[in-house]
Amino acid sequence: MSIKRVTVYAASSQALDSDYINAADRLGRTLAEAGIEIAYGGGGHGLMGAMADGALAAGGDVFGIIPEFLTKVEKGHQGITSLEIVEDMRTRKARMLDDSEAVIALPGGCGTFEELFEVMTLKRLGQFLGPIILINTNAYYEGLLDFLRHSVRERFMNHTHLDLWQTVDQPEDVLEALSNAPAWSSDRLHDAAVRRPATE
Repeated sequence: MSIKRVTVYAASSQALDSDYINAADRLGRTLAEAGIEIAYGGGGHGLMGAMADGALAAGGDVFGIIPEFLTKVEKGHQGITSLEIVEDMRTRKARMLDDSEAVIALPGGCGTFEELFEVMTLKRLGQFLGPIILINTNAYYEGLLDFLRHSVRERFMNHTHLDLWQTVDQPEDVLEALSNAPAWSSDRLHDAAVRRPATE
């Protein structure tokens, strides 16, 4: 699969361990060096800022989308290719996905979780078909992955829904993960519902 543009979800926290900052920088550089455009939330701090700075340092194109109300507390990254100011968070999330062929999630808090679960839901319903890659720095996502597997065991999700995402430990592995992600089609909408097996 040849990917030209990805959406990156990431934290804006300025209190993070250097391992997370370093991984975000490396992700930005990896994507930029592969000639992949990046859409993200437009922030200049935390993992968002580190990822954008890494991509820019490697000559990449980075497009930020930020809601107008957030510009009252932060200007957004002023050095990226373009910074689009939109009406609200819902518009931001939709614009971040426009024209993107894949989603990559760096570690983050509730905002990143919300974005990640929305795109997983869209993929489950056949409305987003691209790869979803989690960057599992310092095993950050292990608790979430365990919970998702628990959701499958308890039949809130189908076992096939475990193919909604892939996980890598190192940012440099994301290109291979994008290339090898299982194909997904809009027909998967028919698999979205969880039904009791006929043998029960």
